[in-house]
Amino acid sequence: MNRLWIQLSLMIGGVLFFVFFMQFLAITFERSPQNVPAGANATGLQAPGVDEEPDQAEITRRLINFMVLSLVVGLAAGVVIGRVVSAPMTDLARAAQHIGAGNLDTRVQARGSREMVQLADTFNKMAADLQHAETLRSNLMADVSHELRTPLTVLEGNLRAALDHVYALDEAEIANLYGQTRHLMRLVNDLRDLSLAETHQLPLERQPTELNALVIETMQALEPLAVEKGVQLADQTARLSPVMVDPIRMRQVLFNLLFNALRHTPTGGKITVGAAERGGKVRLVVQDSGEGLEPEQLAAVFDRFYRADRSRSRESGGTGLGLAIVKAIVEAHGGRIEVHSDGKGRGCQFAIELSASSAASPPAAAVSATS
Repeated sequence: MNRLWIQLSLMIGGVLFFVFFMQFLAITFERSPQNVPAGANATGLQAPGVDEEPDQAEITRRLINFMVLSLVVGLAAGVVIGRVVSAPMTDLARAAQHIGAGNLDTRVQARGSREMVQLADTFNKMAADLQHAETLRSNLMADVSHELRTPLTVLEGNLRAALDHVYALDEAEIANLYGQTRHLMRLVNDLRDLSLAETHQLPLERQPTELNALVIETMQALEPLAVEKGVQLADQTARLSPVMVDPIRMRQVLFNLLFNALRHTPTGGKITVGAAERGGKVRLVVQDSGEGLEPEQLAAVFDRFYRADRSRSRESGGTGLGLAIVKAIVEAHGGRIEVHSDGKGRGCQFAIELSASSAASPPAAAVSATS
C-alpha cells in the first residue's frame, strides 16, 4: 500500500509541476524581445504613462517559486490522497492475514468508493461463510465423538471381557454386540447424509413422484411396529398430483416422520397421514396424538442429537438425527420447515408442502414441515 500513495503523490506533484512549467514557458515567450509590449521603447524601457511591470528576472523567480511550491503541495496531497485511498485496501489485507491465521470472526469496515464497499461486503460474507463452515465442522466432530463413544465403549467392554474369559460370548451377547454395530452403522450413515445436505452436496435424483404411493409404502413398512405398540395408523391422503422430488429421499423423510411419531405416541394413540392439493401446492400432514412439545422445545426439535425426552437411551431413542435429516432433505429440495404443537400431551404435527409439478417440467419445491 505504501507504493500506491507514493505513486499517487509523485503523479500529482508531477502534473502540477508540468502545468506551472508550461506557464513559465508561455510567459517567457511573451516577454521575449520580438514580443515587447507596445508601451515599451526600443531600449526596452517603459513608455511614460504606462504602469511599470515586473522584469523578466522577477517573473522567472516567481514562476520557479510556484513550481517548487506546486511540487511540494502535489507530494503532500498525493500522500494524503494515497493514504485515504489505500486505507480500505490496507484493512482488507490485514483482515485477510487474520483470517489466514485462523481468526474467522475478523470483519472489515465497509468504506471508501463504491467498489471498495462492495469488495468489503464480499469479504465479510466470505469470512462469515468460513466461520459458519468451521462451526459446522467443529460441532460435527464434537457430536460424532460424543455419540460414538457409547456404542464403542460397549463393544470394547464386551470384547475385552470375552478375551479375558470373564464370560463366553453366547447368542445373547452376540446379539447385543450386533445391535451396537447396527447402531453405529445407522449413526455413520445419518451423519454422512446430514453432512452432505448441510454443505449442499446431497445428490438428488428428481423425477415425477406420486406421494400417495410413498405414503402407502412407508405405512406398510411400519405397520408391524404400530401393531406391536398398539398405535393406529390412518391414511387420509387425497389423490395428489405428481411432485418433482427424489423419491428415495422423500421416502426417507416420511419414514423418519412416522417413526418419530410412533416413538412418541403411547399405546392406544393414533397417527394420521393426510394430504391435500390447493393453489398449485401439495400439503402432506403427519399428525400424532403423542407426548407433544413445550414452546421452548419447538426451536430445538430439528437440531442434531436433540431428544425431547432426555430419559430415553440412545438405543431406544434412535440416533437423534432423524428430524435433522428431515429438515436438511426438505431444504435441499428448496423448501422450508416449521414445527407446531399445542403443548405437552397434545401431540405434534409435521406438514410438508411441495409445489405440484407435471412430468414434463420440474418446478422448484417449497417444503414446510411441522412437528
